[in-house]
Amino acid sequence: MKRQISRLQVRDVSLYFGGVTALSEVTLDVYEGEILAIIGPNGAGKTSLLNCISGLYRPQQGHITFVDNNGRHHELTRLRPYQIAQLGIARTFQNIELFRHMTVLDNLMLGRHVHMKGNLLSCGLYWGRQQAEEIAHRERVEEIIDFLEIEHIRRQVVSTLPYGLQKRVELGRALALEPDILLLDEPMAGMNVEEKEDMARFILDINEERGVTVVLIEHDMGVVMDISDRVVALDFGRVIAEGPPDEIRSNELVIQAYLGDESLMAFV
Repeated sequence: MKRQISRLQVRDVSLYFGGVTALSEVTLDVYEGEILAIIGPNGAGKTSLLNCISGLYRPQQGHITFVDNNGRHHELTRLRPYQIAQLGIARTFQNIELFRHMTVLDNLMLGRHVHMKGNLLSCGLYWGRQQAEEIAHRERVEEIIDFLEIEHIRRQVVSTLPYGLQKRVELGRALALEPDILLLDEPMAGMNVEEKEDMARFILDINEERGVTVVLIEHDMGVVMDISDRVVALDFGRVIAEGPPDEIRSNELVIQAYLGDESLMAFV
C-alpha cells in the first residue's frame, strides 16, 4: 500500500434516475499514488460513480471532495466538468469519445485546452507570444506520443485506426491534461491479449513513473488482480467490499455478486 493521503473523498453519494437507484450512500477514498480498481457486475453503478466524480452527473445527495497538491479542498459536486478537469482530474470513457475525423496529433492537442491561456484576441495582438505557447504545448504532446509509442500514427485520422490504438489515443488525450488523478472507464474493453498487456504496462508506467493516481473500472479480473493496489466492489449501487486484491478475490459478498460470472470465478 502506498502513502495513505486521501486525494479524493466520496461521502454518502446517492444518485437516482426517476425510481431507479444508480448509487446508494457510496463512501470511499482514493489515496495518493495508488491504482484503485472499481469492480462489480453490469449495472452495479461503476460508470455512474465516475460520472459523478467528473461532473457529468450531479448526485442528489452526498459530497465528493478533491484535495489538490496544496492541500486545498474542492467540492466537486458544485463544479462543471471543465472546472474539474482544470483541477487535475482527467478521464477516458467506456465508449471512445475522440474527434474521429481529426488526426491523432490534433486530438492530443485538444487535450491541452485547460492549460491554454490564449484566446482569439491574444492571437491577433500577441502573435509571437501565442506562437511560443503553441510550441510549448506541442512539445508536451510529442512527449506523450513517444511515451505511448504512437509516433507512427501521429498524422493519421483517428477513424482509420484499429480499435486498440484508438483507446491508446484516448488515454493520451487524458494525459495531455497533466492530471493528478486519472479516471479510466474500461480502458481494455474490446482489446485482444497483446493490446491488453500493452495497456496494462502503460497504466503502470503512468502510475509509477509519472506519479498519477489511477481509478480504474475494468471487467478483466486478471488485469485487476495484477495491477491494482486496492479494489472496491459495487453491487446494486452500494459498496459491498473494499481491500487488497487478494482479500476481494475471496470475499463471500463479491463471489455472490459475481456468481456465474467466469470473469471473477476463474480467480477465486
